[in-house]
Amino acid sequence: PSAEPLWQPTDERAHRSQMYAFTACMAAKYGFAADYPSLHRWSITRRDQFWKEMFDFAGIQATRAATAVEIGSGMLGTKWFPGLEFNFAAHLLRFGDDRVAIEAEDELGRTRSITYRELRDQVAHCAAALRDAGVNRGDRVGGFLPNIPEAVVAMFAVASLGAVWSSCSPDFGIDGVFDRFGQITPKVLFAADAYSYNGKTIDSMDRVRGIVAKIPSIEHVVIVPFINPSPELTGLRRAKLWAEFLPKDGGQSPPYEAVPFDHPLYIMYSSGTTGVPKCIVHGQGGTLLQHMKELMLHCDLRRDDTIFYFTTCGWMMWNWLVSSLGVGATVVLYEGSPTYPDADHLWRM
Repeated sequence: PSAEPLWQPTDERAHRSQMYAFTACMAAKYGFAADYPSLHRWSITRRDQFWKEMFDFAGIQATRAATAVEIGSGMLGTKWFPGLEFNFAAHLLRFGDDRVAIEAEDELGRTRSITYRELRDQVAHCAAALRDAGVNRGDRVGGFLPNIPEAVVAMFAVASLGAVWSSCSPDFGIDGVFDRFGQITPKVLFAADAYSYNGKTIDSMDRVRGIVAKIPSIEHVVIVPFINPSPELTGLRRAKLWAEFLPKDGGQSPPYEAVPFDHPLYIMYSSGTTGVPKCIVHGQGGTLLQHMKELMLHCDLRRDDTIFYFTTCGWMMWNWLVSSLGVGATVVLYEGSPTYPDADHLWRM
């Protein structure tokens, strides 16, 4: 097979990239050659320098500075940015202007646009509702939702309180959700009434009732009417529709609880091929810093860009995609089959 690359950027394009700017700046500051192999070598041999510089390059603001970048040794013995306090949601919602944050579309052809200002306002209202529901720092909240704006709003609201978000795709069955959420004792469950896939409507309410019946820790259920505007809530304890759950006055900005760098943000899961899925905890700081590195340096994502990745809320790529809001880009959410009504649907979108 040929070793020739399929595509290479022009020098002019490469020199406009954030990777080039970061490399040139670090090479001048730390005295290595201004090329990618040298940058990569430096990032491994001087991790303390690299991650501190990436933190600053991403514009992350801490409410309390770290006493060091890295202490300890080994995978289990290393602690990153000890003493630092900040909030993941505060960075991703820092713009708050009228640029479009989210473009949402589903296979039924429905579309929605939400600006950064509107997104921050909705998160503030949702965070106020969660706090009224008794959600505090460290509590777990589950999302059994399609890939829709309400999932993003709920996740940010949870993160802003220092609570922990975990989500499953709505195509999971009762046992699949219980095997995951049953381990983390969520206090609140967000779910949709139904979803559409390949032109068919699949009702979720019976599965939501079954999930809530099996997980006694769930104190509140919030139903997002995605297909039916007035779903029946009978049989669900302390259940409300999304619009009823949000208070009329939630403030202009979320509360942004300051937490340590390694404070839990997400609980994701292994595939479950060797027994019950294993919980995988992702911290606020590590998640944000790694995502900003990938999005800014490797994807060269900027404020005037629009980014799309086909995913559901049950895959970690959803979490990665949403982090694009941290650079002020427009995120496209798509809910439904990628090939409905035909294989060209996503390309037209």
